[in-house]
Amino acid sequence: MLHDLFPPGIQHALDLAGIFVFATAGALLAVRKNFDVFGIVVLALVTALGGGLFRDLVIGAVPPAAFGELSFFVTPLIAAAFVFFLHPEVQRINRAINVFDAAGLGLFCVTGTTKAYEYGLGLTASAALGLATAVGGGVLRDVLVNEVPSLLRDREMYAVPAVVGASMVAVFISLDVLNAVTTGLAIVTTFVLRLLAMRYHWRAPLAWNRRSSVAEEP
Repeated sequence: MLHDLFPPGIQHALDLAGIFVFATAGALLAVRKNFDVFGIVVLALVTALGGGLFRDLVIGAVPPAAFGELSFFVTPLIAAAFVFFLHPEVQRINRAINVFDAAGLGLFCVTGTTKAYEYGLGLTASAALGLATAVGGGVLRDVLVNEVPSLLRDREMYAVPAVVGASMVAVFISLDVLNAVTTGLAIVTTFVLRLLAMRYHWRAPLAWNRRSSVAEEP
């Protein structure tokens, strides 16, 4: 299905771009945590490939794409080396990285959903795996650095745009209107929602009518 939507070369290039950006974000967090070079590499790999690896294992696509395609494994290593040597410069373009991260989020939630559907999952399960593809690496990254995963405390609506994008793909599949245009629409919608959430600090709702006297933990 994916190859019907985009030429294989374009699809591969988009995947590598998303992997590179996610890996860069993971490596930057490792630098902020004062991890050594091995820790930087591990966080880069986990952030970039964790979601896709989880998806492929669930749907039985073995060996997972992360291990079957050398470029998918090498790209996070390049990103880790880039951050290791140039992290002060990378930090200065952090806003641009966040923009590309939003684009990767949109791409991965869409490709994850379509790939899961290709392997026989239902629409709801496919959308759930699309979400897992987009945010799974970030969850593993946060667990490794002993932080509450952003998926559970969505300060600037990271997961919600991915849910919207994956759900749009599922709806398009059910209506038999999934094509390059509607796929692009789902990616752009996810991307724009994420940018707006960062710009205006949107967040998912807390518990209804919560009146706790305990302040929220940082």
